[in-house]
Amino acid sequence: MSFVTAAEALIFAGTYFVLAIGKLPGFRLDRAGAALLGASLTVACGVLSPEEAFRAIDGGTLALLLGMMIVVANLRLSGFFRLATNWTARRVRRPLALLAAVVFSSGIFSAFLVNDTVCLALAPLVLDVATRLRRNPVPYLLAVAMASNCGSAATITGNPQNIMIGSLSGISYGRFAAALSPPAIAGLLLTIALIVLFYPREFRTRERLEATAEPGPYHAPLMIKSLAVTLALVILFFAGASPAKAAILAGALLLLTRIVKSTKIYAAIDWPLLLMFAGLFVVVAGFEKALLSPAIVADVGRLQLARIPVLSAATAVLSNVVSNVPAVLLLRPFVLALHDRQTAWLTIAMASTLAGNLTVLGSVANLIVVQKAAAKGVAITFRDYFKVGAPLTLLTLILGTLWLAARASMR
Repeated sequence: MSFVTAAEALIFAGTYFVLAIGKLPGFRLDRAGAALLGASLTVACGVLSPEEAFRAIDGGTLALLLGMMIVVANLRLSGFFRLATNWTARRVRRPLALLAAVVFSSGIFSAFLVNDTVCLALAPLVLDVATRLRRNPVPYLLAVAMASNCGSAATITGNPQNIMIGSLSGISYGRFAAALSPPAIAGLLLTIALIVLFYPREFRTRERLEATAEPGPYHAPLMIKSLAVTLALVILFFAGASPAKAAILAGALLLLTRIVKSTKIYAAIDWPLLLMFAGLFVVVAGFEKALLSPAIVADVGRLQLARIPVLSAATAVLSNVVSNVPAVLLLRPFVLALHDRQTAWLTIAMASTLAGNLTVLGSVANLIVVQKAAAKGVAITFRDYFKVGAPLTLLTLILGTLWLAARASMR
């Protein structure tokens, strides 16, 4: 084994180790820092030249993610999510109706606006509403996280891994949504059913909720502008425009304003996530060049990844071991060796997203909700999440796999 090959093996293993556990033991190095360090060492050890490293970074993925973050930041700062939450709180009369409103709000918003940012906006608002209505906030917060994962499976802009898959696969926005919206909708319905099943005292009641709303700051001009740009953006997506170009243009137009300081928008952007994406592109490119020989690809091919159930199971397991974004990048070279790449990418998008509901650590969206709840003194334990998330993950993965297999057989 050459020095370059050995070095890349260590770099790749070390990077993915930190990605799997969240930080380097004994140090303050997080996932984004690990990806940057891995990318830097990949170049420093001569695995990739600086030019090859820059070419490995998918600018379209980063542009799409950045643009969507700017759009959501404007919606959030305008007070749109607070307005929507208070509108719901004034109209629901039963706990089950409140749960359904939370699930579909979180799911639908997440389908188009990136689930992590939606959870960041909705979690504190839902907690506030549940507290004012004197309800147990835990099931409603679980609904925010789980519905955001399920709903985000529907489109390319639903979550970071789908954004990456959309860029790598070339699948159009409309085709992606047509393929994965049915399992996403089924996931939302199952979320409601399972939460009701596991929290019977909260929902099997005839108690009526008293209409309540707490006024909050809204900025009408900014909200109107943000909603108009968002609507135009979704129309462009379905019309076949390049998602990356449309999203970064929308974000840039929203920065052209006299209403809100740009620094407030920049503060709402998840820069570490963008950094992690860029670093991972380089690390995986080095892995492909130094370690992924045709023989290894052929050996992995014997695992029958072309079969949808096998690929779905492998993706779900890998996503819970190293997280969904790294899992997608790790699977990319093996997908390129398959005959039906489109179905393979859709399977990976479905499985990597729905697998995020298994545990609290399954997705960033889950962690955001749990952390926002903890900041207000509401504890969501591993058991609280797992007792609903485990059956939800299993059922949605089965339904999603059966749906894609049936769809592939009809082509």
